[in-house]
Amino acid sequence: MLKKARDELDFHVGKDRLINESDLPKLTYLKKIILETLRLHPPAPLAIPHVSSEDVTIEGFNVPRDTLVMINIWAMHRDPTLWNEATSFIPERFDEEGLEKKVVAFGMGRRACPGEGLALQNVGLTLGLLIQCFDWKRVNEDEIDMREANWFTLSRLTPLNAMCKARPFVNDLSFN
Repeated sequence: MLKKARDELDFHVGKDRLINESDLPKLTYLKKIILETLRLHPPAPLAIPHVSSEDVTIEGFNVPRDTLVMINIWAMHRDPTLWNEATSFIPERFDEEGLEKKVVAFGMGRRACPGEGLALQNVGLTLGLLIQCFDWKRVNEDEIDMREANWFTLSRLTPLNAMCKARPFVNDLSFN
């Protein structure tokens, strides 16, 4: 996956300049990696609580007016009835058109996070730069432990250790 993302960056951006925001729409595989990461590891596992303004039935459940509703985004994103191989990291799943709309890491509708666009742009640029500028290696061949340490922030139980080395072309870039 890392090689595929780097190849995409090298093709669309090249090695004579750094990625910029105008490149992001062309970097479809990078976007798929970000979407898949947000699906499996949303910024927060629970959406901001909502209160129902009227009696409503959702999926056969009666929700009376003034009920505090908590949406479990983490569970939705790992639901095997909604996602094939729900617990596997498969960026290619977003080749299917419209599937990205099922990722609700920032909420949805009129109460969605207003910073979603800015967040996705910043994550895209940051991840793009990390992939474009550095060769990455794991410090050992042990399987990466993806278990969460706590449920609110979903940080890793075992931190990932990696080594990076600047790619040769980075030293030749002019930062004027």
